[in-house]
Amino acid sequence: MSAMTPHRTTMSKTAPLPIPADNQPYMLVSALEAGTLYIPSDVVLAGEPRTVRAIPSLAFYFKHSASDRHFILDLGVRRAFESYPPTLKGFYGRLGKPVEVPQDVVESCLKGGVDPATVEHVIITHLHWDHIGDHSPFTKATFTLGGGAKALLDDGYPGNPTSVTLSDSTPSTRTVFLAQEDFTTSIGPFPHALDYFGDGSVYIIHTPGHLPGHLSILARTSSDGAWMYFGGDVAHDPRLLTDPSTDIATSTAGGLPFCIHGNPVCARLDIARVRELVKLPRVEFVLAHDWQWARDNSDAYLPGRIVPKV
Repeated sequence: MSAMTPHRTTMSKTAPLPIPADNQPYMLVSALEAGTLYIPSDVVLAGEPRTVRAIPSLAFYFKHSASDRHFILDLGVRRAFESYPPTLKGFYGRLGKPVEVPQDVVESCLKGGVDPATVEHVIITHLHWDHIGDHSPFTKATFTLGGGAKALLDDGYPGNPTSVTLSDSTPSTRTVFLAQEDFTTSIGPFPHALDYFGDGSVYIIHTPGHLPGHLSILARTSSDGAWMYFGGDVAHDPRLLTDPSTDIATSTAGGLPFCIHGNPVCARLDIARVRELVKLPRVEFVLAHDWQWARDNSDAYLPGRIVPKV
């Protein structure tokens, strides 16, 4: 750990999560393998000595317990790395480790019995390359992005030849952007949330610190009060959500010319809220690049399911 004093964000007392209704719907959730990347630890965690670890890019399949409604969260890494913008490929090449995609999201879906052509909704946490995957097999799906993502797409590659965002990251005619006013409720420590199905089973959370438009998910995973938070890139190391002495790495960390989070002040606020959330009973969490979770939960991959916290 670093000897530096971490930034502190003071939070008011967190409201409890809503109690289950009678016959409360919830979400059946499965992990999807979606590629592997290599990230230096000192880019992620302040004061961390440099090690380069293989980390997963996790996606998830959500199915509503009381209906056929479902969605996928994130599409992971493209196998065709050459299709990414040149600036992104040049930057990632300087990190010196390859990207590996032994199984992409499409293959993970098919292996688990889900045809991508039948998927109705895809939620993309944010537009970074390791989350957008290849949307072309999801021919029926409506894609949901945070409102802040639209400007990134509008200024994306190839229109802007130096952009690291692909302008066709999602199908333009089937993409919905969530505006600030769409987050009509609050839940737990989060002031801006959307009750996605309108029955308290799953909430989209506005967490824009990592990148404009970043979304995360808070889902019920049982009818009797279990919850799970799917944080995307709110943080890249689970210690940031459980250890208040930790802090995100900031500008120039690990030799980068920028912080891994687009808005470090907002990112710290997002993290502070999640720290309060995970203190609540029967709440667990997973991040998009949580290698320990991926290692310890091999049975959670489709067609398996995540086991609710008791």
